[in-house]
Amino acid sequence: MSFPNRRPRRLRTSPAMRRLTAETTLAAQQLILPAFIREGLSEPHPISSMPGVVQHTTDSLKAAAAQAVELGLGGIMLFGIPEQRDATGSAGIDPNGVLNKAIGDVRAEVGDELVIMSDLCLDEFTDHGHCGVLDASGRVDNDATLEIYAQMAVIQAQSGAHMLGPSGMMDGQVAVVRQALDAAGLQDTAVLAYAAKYASAFYGPFREAVDSQLAGDRRTYQMDASNRREALIEVELDLAEGADMVMVKPAMSYLDIVADVAAMSPVPVSAYQISGEYAMIEAAAANGWIDRRSAIMESVLGIRRAGADTVLTYWASELALWLKEGK
Repeated sequence: MSFPNRRPRRLRTSPAMRRLTAETTLAAQQLILPAFIREGLSEPHPISSMPGVVQHTTDSLKAAAAQAVELGLGGIMLFGIPEQRDATGSAGIDPNGVLNKAIGDVRAEVGDELVIMSDLCLDEFTDHGHCGVLDASGRVDNDATLEIYAQMAVIQAQSGAHMLGPSGMMDGQVAVVRQALDAAGLQDTAVLAYAAKYASAFYGPFREAVDSQLAGDRRTYQMDASNRREALIEVELDLAEGADMVMVKPAMSYLDIVADVAAMSPVPVSAYQISGEYAMIEAAAANGWIDRRSAIMESVLGIRRAGADTVLTYWASELALWLKEGK
């Protein structure tokens, strides 16, 4: 008996056939490595909830950046952890602060061979852990925060960042950053807008990674997990304000949002596979419940299949090594 509808299965008969007919591909240049540097460390410090990820020293961060170049990664996103915090996050606008110094060190190490991105937010630098300064009632003051973001943008760009990632979900943040950069003669510095950033339970390990001081949550300024259409409104606003790229964060629980944004965005779309998504796969693999390599590859392919042009993932270097080795 003949079954003419076997055609799809005939295209799955071997690894070579599956490679030939793959609709979604993964390449090193599509991957961005998030990296943490902590002030005052003498050696890299492991992050317990993110096996394989560390808080870097200057030397280990430069080595990670150099490896990223060798592996052909698209970029590196830098996060700084200062020794001292205050209510206004003043370490974030100190040209010699941990993040700005790290940007300069990495730029000196790799030059223009890797897109150096920097997190533009106050949460790592404030003693209350919020993404902006607080008013007298304890709520985030959007407009006062934007004034600081403008200063941060210029300093990060002058330090050597190719692309800035305003991540605080303040209204008008992209416009303020763009205006500040242009006014300082930094028109070539690009802006990756954290356009649809949700208040997620999956940020937990990241809070350990940056030694977050947050008490409470960020639900008044980050998006509600219930909302889908609202994401497109946020993206449209950031596009109108001059975003060069837009991001959806988190990724794996928000693939519908990634697909929606990819369908309408005229600029490249990025998605951030965040710390909790990383930790879940690592924990399940460590317990022998899933195959680690296959699960990592499948998870990132899923984000790409949903429409992300680039993916921020803590596995970026490892994935790129697998791809380089043809595994």
